Amino acid sequence: MGLTASSVFKLIPTRFSIESISSALSNYPKQDFEIRLWDGTVWGCTDNPKFTLVIKDPLALRHMLLSPSELTLGEAYILDELDIEGDIEAAIDLGDYLISSGRLPSSSSLLTKLLTFPSGNHKSESAGARLNGSLHSRERDRQAIRYHYDLPTEFYLLWLDERRVYSCACFEREDIDLDTVQEKKLDYICRKLRLSPGERLLDVGCGWGALLIHATKYYGIEAVGITLSARQAWVARERIRKSGLNERCRVELCDYRDLEVDRQFDKIVSVGMFEHVGEKNLREYFARVYKLLRPGGAFLNSGISASATYLRPGPSFIDRYVFPDGDLVPLHRSLAAAENCGFEVRDVESLREHYALTLRHWVRRLQDHAEQAQEIAGEETYRIWRLYLAATAHSFQIGRTNLYHLLLAKPLDGNACMPLTRADWYCY
Repeated sequence: MGLTASSVFKLIPTRFSIESISSALSNYPKQDFEIRLWDGTVWGCTDNPKFTLVIKDPLALRHMLLSPSELTLGEAYILDELDIEGDIEAAIDLGDYLISSGRLPSSSSLLTKLLTFPSGNHKSESAGARLNGSLHSRERDRQAIRYHYDLPTEFYLLWLDERRVYSCACFEREDIDLDTVQEKKLDYICRKLRLSPGERLLDVGCGWGALLIHATKYYGIEAVGITLSARQAWVARERIRKSGLNERCRVELCDYRDLEVDRQFDKIVSVGMFEHVGEKNLREYFARVYKLLRPGGAFLNSGISASATYLRPGPSFIDRYVFPDGDLVPLHRSLAAAENCGFEVRDVESLREHYALTLRHWVRRLQDHAEQAQEIAGEETYRIWRLYLAATAHSFQIGRTNLYHLLLAKPLDGNACMPLTRADWYCY
């Protein structure tokens, strides 16, 4: 006969739980938080803690102390076996420590006790993404994009800026509001590309159309954006129509691999789509863009890269529940793929700190609208996204991931068609 909920709570007494937590965290250098058990017992810093880890169910102790991973800890949170009150990014650091500490020694009395503890049968409502087909095939990529981006538009509106820019902002100071820094980012990209009236711009992975609208409106260009998300395409088209830019700007529901190479563009940009390409497709990606770009043109690729020295221990929560098939490639591999396709690397800029700041804005805004987010998308989705945004901010903060602008040129008879300095980028 299985254990009842009441017997599960009796199986690990409060005293044993506190001793176990104290033992597991004895070498953790940060003691500015507290842990509150299901019966109200508190361990740790009770004088203005940065966060409180609320263990609602003893099952969460298995996830924390037996064989912790991103996936097991993440699922304990989204299933409400544990909760986080206060600074969730600080709690992510504690999770990192537990994961890096690994499995308890086989001689540990705590391990012996936990192994007698039932693993539980809680399950996520969504159980994460379920994709069909071969990795990074056209159809599977379409499924992955729609899984992430086809949430209700109203959900994104709760925490994105007014232009719905879902990518890294550019900060001059940390205290600037999100709407301002996202507009500055859009303009910064246009200046990096040195857009001129009459030029044709292709935006690969155009999202809800913010960059397309900004570039067309302020730089006098003609623009085409492509996306695999039908919902994003519909919203972007509506925004373009309301902006009165239909004659010079449009959005197509299209895979970059299906663009005909005789459709030539003076400049090409891709912001936040690169993570979906996949390392095995890098050559095909850069080769396709190279063929679409006119000689003398420029391509700005903005994408997240993984540290070449980091190896994730265990399965990924984000891969399962947020970005299925996402592939973060170390910078040197991306540069090599671009050069092997004929591009000349003209500039590489790291915006790591900028993305950490952007994500913190998003987390705060999402938390401020927690009740509305749960009404629109459900409690589980809210918890998934709160955890994902905070964990990603932490990853950028510690240098596990980075955000790079790659400015690539397609030379015309050896001429990259660029000035000798970057001075014009910074002329406001």
